[in-house]
Amino acid sequence: MSHTVAPRVEMYSSAFCPYCMMARRLLSQKGVDVNIYSVDGNSDLRAEMQTRAGGHTVPQIFIGEIHVGGCDELHAAERDGRLDRLLAGEAA
Repeated sequence: MSHTVAPRVEMYSSAFCPYCMMARRLLSQKGVDVNIYSVDGNSDLRAEMQTRAGGHTVPQIFIGEIHVGGCDELHAAERDGRLDRLLAGEAA
């Protein structure tokens, strides 16, 4: 029997960003442990985010190696059922 390990969930975030808070809330409701990278005042981390995500706005969310996008994309993945598959380590 194969056992799939849940992928690492990472989110580049800012302390007072309402979209970051909404994304964290959804992931928390799903019981997901999220690695949060605060880009506030950290130009190196912000540059890393821009390189990885191709965008400069927060949040930028990764599940494993997959760039989900921001809050809107995360909620869209939840609505269409992709989020659970991504969190389970399945190809979506």
